[in-house]
Amino acid sequence: MSENRHFKFHKTRFAPSPTGYLHRGHILSAAWVWGFAQTQNIDVILRIEDHDQSRCRGEYVDAIQQDLSWLGFTWNEISQQSKHPERYQNHLERLIKKGLAYPCSCTRKQVGDGRYLGTCRDSNQDNRNTNETGIRIKLEEQTIAWTDLLCGNFSECPQQQCGDLLAQDRLGQWTYQFAVTVDDWEEGIDLVVRGMDLLDSTARQLQLAHLLGRANDPSYLHHPLIVDAQGEKLSKRQLARSIRAERIEGIAPEILLGNVCAQGGLIAKARPVHTQELGRLITTAIQR
Repeated sequence: MSENRHFKFHKTRFAPSPTGYLHRGHILSAAWVWGFAQTQNIDVILRIEDHDQSRCRGEYVDAIQQDLSWLGFTWNEISQQSKHPERYQNHLERLIKKGLAYPCSCTRKQVGDGRYLGTCRDSNQDNRNTNETGIRIKLEEQTIAWTDLLCGNFSECPQQQCGDLLAQDRLGQWTYQFAVTVDDWEEGIDLVVRGMDLLDSTARQLQLAHLLGRANDPSYLHHPLIVDAQGEKLSKRQLARSIRAERIEGIAPEILLGNVCAQGGLIAKARPVHTQELGRLITTAIQR
């Protein structure tokens, strides 16, 4: 990190998906985002990543803002992906015109969890029907190198990692990889602070950003996660206990934040922590 301290950042973001209530894993990430933003004196966007409309709920959008405010987090602006579909459509159409995108009729079951093998790469774009097909972005064989501000140097080839990226699914919904890459550019995000579980997304998002036309790469910092006894990260799918439930039971916000910081290794032992302290805690964690 020391070699990058001369960097001047302007804006970062905290980007939860409203598919459930926030849990302690989200709050650790928020602590890193706002704490690092304090060290740089930069703005934070609260981005509601509701690109998956089949799983997102309005009640969770409200709860995210309420829970963050209760904990003492404030943001400079708010963005919600569902509010500007034309942003993604415009970028996708430019890629299609350049011959960099193509229709894909493969189902998730057919693709599986591995690398997409380019089954539909030679599809006729004139036959595109978003009710039956998704749209993929062509990723050529290219090695992407970057330096994580916490984890060091990385070099990966997205085509070998995942194959051509899905930008829009068969239901017409925008995918995470496409939407977040477009948003980070359109919203002027030059610093991305997020969990280690998203480290593998970095190379593919950088390559996609280059295809879109972004000239200046954002910087990245991937922080450690809170894990359970089996070493698995906390998640909504594992029914991680929500911040909303802890609030109802009467825990004080500074106690909860302190517990999260202890679980995430930012402090050695749980104690009350206020959001104003996070910059100092993050600085100490980075210097270890």
